[in-house]
Amino acid sequence: MSEYAASVSAALEQRYANQPEYLQAVQAWLEMIQPAVTDDPRFERLDLLTRMVEPERMLSFTVPWVDDQGMAHTNHGYRVQFNSAIGPYKGGLRFHPTVNPSVVKFLGFEQTYKNALTALPIGGAAGGADFDPRGKSNREIMRFCQSFMTALYRHIGSDTDIPAGDIGVGAREIGYLFGEYKRLTGRSESSALTGKGLTYGGSKIRQEAAGFGTVYFLARMMEQQGETLEGKRLAVSGFGNMSWGVCRKSAELGGKVVTLSGPDGYVYDPDGVTTQEKLDFMLSMRAAGEDRVEAYADRFGVKFYAGKKPWEVPVDIAVPCATQNELDVEDAVMIVANNVRYYVEAANMPATAEALKLLRLSPRILTAGSKASGSGGVVVSALEMVQNSVRYSWSRKEVDDRLRSIMNNIYDLSAAAAAEYDLGYDLIAGSDIAAFKKISEAMIAQGL
Repeated sequence: MSEYAASVSAALEQRYANQPEYLQAVQAWLEMIQPAVTDDPRFERLDLLTRMVEPERMLSFTVPWVDDQGMAHTNHGYRVQFNSAIGPYKGGLRFHPTVNPSVVKFLGFEQTYKNALTALPIGGAAGGADFDPRGKSNREIMRFCQSFMTALYRHIGSDTDIPAGDIGVGAREIGYLFGEYKRLTGRSESSALTGKGLTYGGSKIRQEAAGFGTVYFLARMMEQQGETLEGKRLAVSGFGNMSWGVCRKSAELGGKVVTLSGPDGYVYDPDGVTTQEKLDFMLSMRAAGEDRVEAYADRFGVKFYAGKKPWEVPVDIAVPCATQNELDVEDAVMIVANNVRYYVEAANMPATAEALKLLRLSPRILTAGSKASGSGGVVVSALEMVQNSVRYSWSRKEVDDRLRSIMNNIYDLSAAAAAEYDLGYDLIAGSDIAAFKKISEAMIAQGL
C-alpha cells in the first residue's frame, strides 16, 4: 500500500475502530485500488482518498411509532448520502435489528462503487432503521414507515437521493413509504423511490433483478472460460429475493441451485430449486416472516442441517446471497477443499477479509466481488427511473435484455481494468479500480 493510502487507512482505523463493517470495507478497497493510486500523483495532492472514503452527509433520527395495543416504541433511523460525483444519491433502505451507523456507512460505501460500474448517472447512498418487520402487523409496519418518511422526506427526491428496498424493505414497505412521501410533499414524484409496485410506476423484474444480475455476470465469466451453466450445481445462502432470483435465472440457463439457508441452518435439495412449485414456496417462506428454511425441507422431503452453513456441500459454484460477513475462513477452506470452480458474491461483502483473501489466492477458483456481480438490483432501479421519466413501461423482456447487457458491460469493465494493471484475472480488484477511476475523474473535474 502506498504511503498516502496507508496514512488514510490509519486515520480511519483510529477514528472508526468501533465501526467494523465500514472499516473492513474501506480497508479492503484501499488495498484493491493501489495500482491506480500510485499511477497518478493528483490523488494525494487533492487528498482524494479521504474524500472518497468519508460520506458527504450522514443523517440520524428517531422513529417513534405506535403498535396495535397502543404502546409507543422508538427506533433509530439513518441515511448516509455517500457520494454524488456522478449523479444523485441512490441506494437501499434496510429494516433489521442489526442496522447501525457502521452497517449503513458500509452499505453506502459499497453502493457508491457498485453504482459507478453500471455506467448510469447515479451516486451512492444507503439507509434504514433498527426496526424488525417480522412479527409486526401490516398496520404496525405502515405506521412505522410513515414515521420514518416523516423524518426522511426533506432529504430525498428524484434529483437528490432516491431510496430503494433492501433487507426488510420490500414492495409493501416501499408502497407505504411512497404514499407518505406524496402526502408530505404534495407531489406524485415517481422517481423519488424505486422498487414500487407495477400499478404505480414500478419496473418489471425488479423483485428478481439482483439475483438475475448475479447469474448474468456469472454466465459472462463462464463464457470467457468456454463454459456454460448447463448442468452446473450451485450452493446458495439465504432464501430471500436475491436467492430467489439466482435460483430462477440459474434454472433458466440450465443450472440448479441445490442449497438454501437461513438462521436455523441449510437445506440440501439434490434435484435443485428448479420447479415453479419450489420457487413459489420460497416466496411463501419469505412472506411468512419466520426466517426459517427448515420449512422447505418439510415441504419437499429433503435434508435439513440445523445450525450449519451450505458451503460444506460439493458444488461447481458458490454464491453467497444472505448478508455481510456470513462466510468465514472455515467456510472458505471448505469451498477450496470441495474444488469449487467459481465464487461469485451476490450479497454485499459476504466474506470476511481473511476468507476472501484465501479464496482469491486459490489457483483453481475464479472469484467475483459484490460491487460487480451484485449490482443487478440497482441496475433495474435505475431503469425504473428512466421509465418513470419517459412515462413508459418496458416489457419484461426489454428490461431483462437491458439488465443482461449492462451486467456483461460490468464484467468487461472489470476484466479490462485488471488487464490494464497486469492483475491477471482479478475481477475484484478490476471492478474496484474501474469504479474508482470513474468517480475520481468526476470529483477532480468538479473541484474541491
